[in-house]
Amino acid sequence: MIEEPKKPIVKKVEKVQEIVVSKDINFNFFGQKLGFNIDGSFKRAKFYPYDQSGILNFFDTIASGDYEHTVAEIKATASRLNLNDWGVYQLVTQFSNNVTANKDDNKLLSWFIFNKLGYEVKVGLANKHVILMHYSKKIIYSTPNYNFNNKKFYVVANYAKGSVGKLYTYKQSYPGANKAMDLELSSLPNFEANLKSKSVSFRQLGKEYSASYHYDQNLIDFMATYPQADYETYFNSPMNESTYKEIATDLKKYVNNQQASVAINFVLNFVQKAFKYERDHQQFGREKVMFADETLYYSKSDCEDRAILFSYLVKELFGVGVIGVKYSDHMATALYIPMEGDSVKAGRRKFVIADPTYINANIGQSMPKYKRKTPDSFIVVKRDD
Repeated sequence: MIEEPKKPIVKKVEKVQEIVVSKDINFNFFGQKLGFNIDGSFKRAKFYPYDQSGILNFFDTIASGDYEHTVAEIKATASRLNLNDWGVYQLVTQFSNNVTANKDDNKLLSWFIFNKLGYEVKVGLANKHVILMHYSKKIIYSTPNYNFNNKKFYVVANYAKGSVGKLYTYKQSYPGANKAMDLELSSLPNFEANLKSKSVSFRQLGKEYSASYHYDQNLIDFMATYPQADYETYFNSPMNESTYKEIATDLKKYVNNQQASVAINFVLNFVQKAFKYERDHQQFGREKVMFADETLYYSKSDCEDRAILFSYLVKELFGVGVIGVKYSDHMATALYIPMEGDSVKAGRRKFVIADPTYINANIGQSMPKYKRKTPDSFIVVKRDD
């Protein structure tokens, strides 16, 4: 005899009202509501007089207060949100801006916190105003920089804004603060997602193809703050996992059971045609290299952006080796696959050209202008092992 299943007991769940505990400092950080408690010395510290003694006065006021707990909170928040060095820079900067609206005071507060977090950051004066200089081993483009003891320090706050003029600073560094800022984005921040939908399409041989996906607006907003880093940073940064899975699912619908060469060519043609071409200075008024997520977000992109997106897709979808191919005025990619066509030699290996900007070109077809041109350099795209 089969027993009739018992009806499940449904319990009424009372909705618990979320209690937001207000702290001394509260602000929105790329969609995350953050709060910190601060010692009174954070508010009392002032840059005065407007010279080196004013910097010392500020430092002495902060250092005599109870700053350890706040620095520990900032460090814990950075860890919880999985922030890279640029994320930490944004967190400390926004924290300081919310402590005081005075630009000199908030820069000195940032300087104090960066040093306590172990970053080598120098403070200087230009036209009686405070300037912060971050040590970086890698080039940060379009950013004023200064050399001290064979180390290069960048005025990151002046990215794409020009020179700061004549500057005075201390020779010595803060004891124990020797960490360089690294713009590498090996894993994405752990932000609460703010997903928005988008669709793109393109025509190929008289047929229309489309792909739909969600992008994370909080992540896009974070990436928009980035100064121009080296190409390795962009080519080796991951995509938002959910965005990649959605676009990969749609692309696979069209290439399943196809030969590898046909499938890769389809993805190449997708990147060539699904986005309008526009140079950075036309779109942004400055040079801006995009992360793969940004290229999917913006409707327009240039050769570098498409090369970065295509290299990520082809690496993840097909597991093939790929490099960026940099000419003086152009960026393409090349694949480590056994196919004929235009190619380049990187080290001892031959890579076949795949140009995501050359409309309708297949693997092995270079733009005529670059067929016999030697690339300036190659960007190594790391494999996921």
